[in-house]
Amino acid sequence: MKNSSQPSPKPFGMADKIGYALGDFGNDFSFMLSSMFMMKFYTDVMGVAPAIVGALMMAARFVDAVTDVTMGQIVDRSKPTKDGKFRPWIRRMCGPLGISAFLIYQSAFADMAMGFKIFWMFLTYLLWGSIFYTAVNIPYGSMASAISADPKDRAQLSTFRNIGATMANLIIGTFTPLAAYVTVDGVTVLSGSRMTFIAGIFALCGIICHLLCFRLVTERVTIPQNTTKLDPGKMIKSIVTNRSLIGIILAAVMLLLGLLGMSGMAPYVFPVYYNNGGAQSVSSFVSSLAVLLVCAPLAASISAKIGKKELAIVSCLFSAASWLVCLIVRPRNVSVFVAFYTVSYIGIGMFNTIIWAMITDVIDDAELKNGVREDGTIYSIYSFARKLGQALSSGMIGGLLTAIGYSNAVAANPGAYPQVLENIFSLSCIIPAIGLILVALVLIFIYPLNKSRVEANTAELASRRDP
Repeated sequence: MKNSSQPSPKPFGMADKIGYALGDFGNDFSFMLSSMFMMKFYTDVMGVAPAIVGALMMAARFVDAVTDVTMGQIVDRSKPTKDGKFRPWIRRMCGPLGISAFLIYQSAFADMAMGFKIFWMFLTYLLWGSIFYTAVNIPYGSMASAISADPKDRAQLSTFRNIGATMANLIIGTFTPLAAYVTVDGVTVLSGSRMTFIAGIFALCGIICHLLCFRLVTERVTIPQNTTKLDPGKMIKSIVTNRSLIGIILAAVMLLLGLLGMSGMAPYVFPVYYNNGGAQSVSSFVSSLAVLLVCAPLAASISAKIGKKELAIVSCLFSAASWLVCLIVRPRNVSVFVAFYTVSYIGIGMFNTIIWAMITDVIDDAELKNGVREDGTIYSIYSFARKLGQALSSGMIGGLLTAIGYSNAVAANPGAYPQVLENIFSLSCIIPAIGLILVALVLIFIYPLNKSRVEANTAELASRRDP
């Protein structure tokens, strides 16, 4: 019970929403850069085969299987402080996160032995993704339940979180290609030294955003320390029998395959296939703007009427259909391809805007089923699923690029490899289309939390807490 002498926290408001948006903005300064440019940096600048880059990124996820759940348990079992239960972790770990993200992109090592470059890539990627990103992102994601118990407030937090991610995508996707690509003998190539400088700037921006998140957000709901004895067998059984959690995990993996398939192929389809690095900036700017103008104001209201699950299914099928049409049309004009990219991104943006609210629905459903609220543990499992999707996407893209014959020689002289170019275009359409179709199928046949069940769960929890 709260001490009555303590002042009541200020009401939920715009500061919380802006602060929460800045948290994901900070996360994505490193996450988006990794998703969009890490493989491009190591294949074209460092000369590492794309299959090796993808394989190492996938191998790191086995480490995440331990670190993510461990961090979730640490958060759940930590005692609330005067700053809350989750916020202190963001302040403690944002510095190491920014430094490790910067260390990944060290072009000064381009002339080192290949073994050293592979070692450095694996070491820095592991420190960034498996240790420090985990130590910030899991408390940050778990914090939504502590900011407000009101489902409408949580839906707004989900919307603003997506706005933060979209702003990061807009800045990174728009300005990085403009700054990082240079033209050498008429060919668009990635500059290693510029990428190192950009990574340093983004690392600093990420730290600032995380500190602002800490300062602006208020934890109002006291999430008690979980003092139950850890039973790994019981925890695993609880996970594998939780249909809503399994459904959202599978949907997240498939979503990341589709979304990161788009962003991961962008550095190849725009500067290599279309020989137009500027078009990559335009596509990122226009698609991000479309999400801010269309998805952010509409997703919450539409999902309130038809349900979050229902909106996600429709939006993913819409996005997949746009890529299938693009594959058939095969536009030679890069502006037409940008239009297809943008239309598809609106569909993905609808799902991305509401997915964080869907996670709180899963946490509520698990509390009703198990009688224990485990925000950190459940969010950590979901976070691992997202990283798995990222790794599978990178591994898939790296393997497929190697299979079609892509190398830094193609980047330097694309006109000499016409079949490789056509295959790059096909992959840029097929990968997101398949991923998004699979998301819709998972939501239809596995994920059980439709509109009526979510409303019933919310009412039941409200009656338990306020008898």
